[in-house]
Amino acid sequence: MELEMNWIDEINNEIKSSGPSISDEMEQWKKHSIYKIPSIVTNLNKKAYKPQAISFGPYHYGEEHLKAMEEHKHRALVHFLKRCQKSIELVFQEMEQVVQELRDSYKPLDPIWISDTPKFVQMMILDGCFILEILRNNDCVVDDYAENDPVFGEHGKFYILPYIKRDMLMLENQIPMMVLHTLIQLETRTELEQEDDHELVNEKIVKLLNPSTPLIQSLGKCMHILDVYRKSLIQQGPSHPTRMPKASKRNWLTLEAGEEIIRSAVELHEAGIRFKKSKTWSLKDVSFDRGVLRLPILVVDDTTEYMLLNLIAFERLHVGAGNEITSFIFFMDTIVDNAMDVALLNRNGIIINALGSDKVVSKLFNSLSKDITVDRHGVLDVVRMSMSDYCQKPWKRWRANLIQTYFRNPWAIVSLVAAIFLFALTIVQTVYSVRQFYQSPSPCPSPSQAKSPILPVTPRPHHHLL
Repeated sequence: MELEMNWIDEINNEIKSSGPSISDEMEQWKKHSIYKIPSIVTNLNKKAYKPQAISFGPYHYGEEHLKAMEEHKHRALVHFLKRCQKSIELVFQEMEQVVQELRDSYKPLDPIWISDTPKFVQMMILDGCFILEILRNNDCVVDDYAENDPVFGEHGKFYILPYIKRDMLMLENQIPMMVLHTLIQLETRTELEQEDDHELVNEKIVKLLNPSTPLIQSLGKCMHILDVYRKSLIQQGPSHPTRMPKASKRNWLTLEAGEEIIRSAVELHEAGIRFKKSKTWSLKDVSFDRGVLRLPILVVDDTTEYMLLNLIAFERLHVGAGNEITSFIFFMDTIVDNAMDVALLNRNGIIINALGSDKVVSKLFNSLSKDITVDRHGVLDVVRMSMSDYCQKPWKRWRANLIQTYFRNPWAIVSLVAAIFLFALTIVQTVYSVRQFYQSPSPCPSPSQAKSPILPVTPRPHHHLL
């Protein structure tokens, strides 16, 4: 009973007090950018959200299978300090000045990291220096590490770096970008503009994690490495506009009511829709126009599942992050039902299958979209409506069936032309025979009739009326 009264008094006191304003609450929520993923999400695929080689940040710090990399973090710190010729005391002081902002980035944060400031700052410095050394090692030839270094040498690039890169894209395995900016400013001691500083780090991160997609526009201020990677995937809009169907209002209603069924890639192909590669690798570069669906190239390998699931989790947990990655995955799930859909997209150069089995890729897309929500008024919904409107026209289906049945290979075309030619000859022959029958002259008397004697005609007597 006493506990109940204490709780009631506490609530009443909160009601009476002015408390934080709405603007204060907004500022507080904006500070969070790195999240502990709830169990309702991780239970679907527990392995996808846990680092396997190295920990960054507090969420997986000290886990037994990750302790081996702590030695290499320490070596990276020593190399960093020797190169920039700065003392560890100076680095610690600079990082301590922003420690509260670093803590606010995590939601939630264990109380031990709040009470033990030196330990938290030490962790940020070690993790930040290690990441900078990895970025530097990828950007230029390393001259202050041994050639046979197990992490920063050629051996490490081949055997260790792929696992580090994968762990750098885990949402629970992030550190704030401010850590990297603070260390770079200490290393260079140049008065760079803040925007230039951000872009310098962004370029290095994209070059390491997404080298096939060059930066074609500024990514701006990012929160952490996963945020940089996400923005690099959606940095450019569609190169081909999607035409809005005329009956847009009706289509919106049917989509929201759940009556509109989006067809698989094979069914869309049978309805006359062609698939082509987009001009960019951006996941936003999806468009539909005049029966052509353009999709960006997507490489599917062993890391694709982990990467996409963590991007989806980030969009789900961070207010204002956007819904572009989640919407793209949901769109791909609608058009990929089985291995035949993957094979079709593979033939058109859209899906590059590095997993080997088309069936495995189809299962991957089907599993990625479990328990996700998408923006019902986004660009991809307009694409789906336009495709649905196109497929509802019967004459386009007939034309598609004709093309796919008789023009799929050269021998089918030859057979069709030969059949048409024979049919035309048959019609011409029939018409000629009919015309000849009706236009021929009267038949001449037979020879037997010509040789028969002509009998005299006996005049009939006239009968007179009396």
